[in-house]
Amino acid sequence: MKTILIKNGYVVDPASKFEGIADLYLENGVICKVSPDLDIIADRVLDAAGLTVLPGLVDLHVHLRDPGQTHKEDAGTAGAAAAHGGVTSLLAMPNTKPPMDSVDRVSYIVNKAQSQSPVHIYQTAALTKEMKGEDLVDFDALCAYGVKAFSEDGKSVMNGGLMRKALKEAAAHGTLVCEHAEDSTMAEGGVMNEDENARRLGLPGISNSVEDVIVARDVVLAKETGAKLHFCHCSTAGSVRLIAMAKETGAHVTAEVCPHHFILTSDDIPGDDANYKMNPPLRSKADAEALKKGLQDGTIDCISTDHAPHSADEKSGGFRKAPFGIVGLETSAALAYTELVKGGTLTLMQMAEKMCLNPARILGIDAGTLTVGAPADIAVFDFEHPYRIDPETFLSKGKNTPFAGREVYGAVKYTLTDGDLVWEGGND
Repeated sequence: MKTILIKNGYVVDPASKFEGIADLYLENGVICKVSPDLDIIADRVLDAAGLTVLPGLVDLHVHLRDPGQTHKEDAGTAGAAAAHGGVTSLLAMPNTKPPMDSVDRVSYIVNKAQSQSPVHIYQTAALTKEMKGEDLVDFDALCAYGVKAFSEDGKSVMNGGLMRKALKEAAAHGTLVCEHAEDSTMAEGGVMNEDENARRLGLPGISNSVEDVIVARDVVLAKETGAKLHFCHCSTAGSVRLIAMAKETGAHVTAEVCPHHFILTSDDIPGDDANYKMNPPLRSKADAEALKKGLQDGTIDCISTDHAPHSADEKSGGFRKAPFGIVGLETSAALAYTELVKGGTLTLMQMAEKMCLNPARILGIDAGTLTVGAPADIAVFDFEHPYRIDPETFLSKGKNTPFAGREVYGAVKYTLTDGDLVWEGGND
């Protein structure tokens, strides 16, 4: 019997709404007691005095690059990076090479994750075969295997009739669809937000309507079909308004936002630096403020990363040539705490809801809580002392971040998955 006692931490549990100094006693991977001053002998005692104990983070948007691009990342390194960032469960996107469109392909990553990843990895399946947007995948077989979510992430299903059929299938199977909202017919080769900064840099822009049009289409389809639809990496004020309206109608719609979209804007892009190139792009200050307001009022349900690792060579090509995407697993909690909690947008409890409980509920997994009987997926943070983000300390293969050198609060001191200590130390 393996036992761990976490002593004297400031415990924040969004499921029970408990917040205060307490001890946690873990036995065989399960939380058995949560109470102040527990007098129990354990195999190991972790001193959390001055630290904050949260449920392990649940990230609904991660690119493993496995299979096909394992020079950028793989299940093992992504899992290690997740543990380093306090993430104990993650949802992997299907746009790998080849795409995750069958049980055989999904089972590859599930088996690899079980043997190599220190955290829980859930794999989405594609919505269409080979992600070509032409024929739906076999929902029956994939759901029977245990797939919890479907997505065409990296793009949208542009055929509205086919998307409607996909949502009907998802509704019939009670599964989740994660939508990357982008009208490819309107993107026109854009590489950053369409504004005066793009014009100043001489770069083609991506307008807000590229995202908003698909959000508008799909909230209508979600309401009609009754499907559970989750919008990935929302970036525009228009998306926030459309999602709020959809929720008012009773549509089963949820949404996420990434730290880079509520912290940075196109004004922060220092010239032709592709570490600031992501899709959707960094938008305006008004958009970033709308995203924070959406988090505050509950329109936006959770914070995810869109962790998208690339090699240094790939990202050195400037905005026109470099691929979209930045890494985020190892910085999301610190960035969110520093910007949102210290900045006064959210309370610490609300942050835990957005990063732990809500994403777990959206995906339908037993996670995001510190209640007795729950799996011992736990992250312990130092929110008191600042540190500077250093990509060279990342366990991800990708170092591509616009936040290098940024001062933040929230070094991860301990991460536990099913009661196993999978990260110990800190990145300060």
